[in-house]
Amino acid sequence: MLIETTDAAFAALIAGQAPEGLAVAEGGVETPEVLAMLRALSAEVGESFQPNAWMMVEDGEVVGLASLVRTPYVGDTVMIGYGVAASRRGRGVARRAVAELLAWARSDYRVATVTAETSIHNAASQRVLEANGFARTGERTDEEDGELVCWAVEV
Repeated sequence: MLIETTDAAFAALIAGQAPEGLAVAEGGVETPEVLAMLRALSAEVGESFQPNAWMMVEDGEVVGLASLVRTPYVGDTVMIGYGVAASRRGRGVARRAVAELLAWARSDYRVATVTAETSIHNAASQRVLEANGFARTGERTDEEDGELVCWAVEV
């Protein structure tokens, strides 16, 4: 289940604590540095588009995060990113979360296309997107992330 990530939830996760009413997967969901970057990104995107960040919650436990990775562009296109706690990978969490994100996108009149990018080496994430109907649209090289596969699905 996806639950919108508030600034207070980001603050708790960064501090190594569970957001109110939830537990956190063993080992946490991400490093404090990445969580701080996601918090800042959510605040930036939130100036013009909400919701934009979600916690993946299973059995009352935060097991991952998903978000828009930039302010929507081309009017009706959003780009998503997601990550699952290392202790919860390989259990279908990301596949279910992306399916739920697509259901949200289909219900939001502002969204017509959802895009994503994966490392050319991240076969698991590529399978998540393929299982949810995404098609490869190309490849690109990013200074920070290296070789990426680009994906899109119309909603």
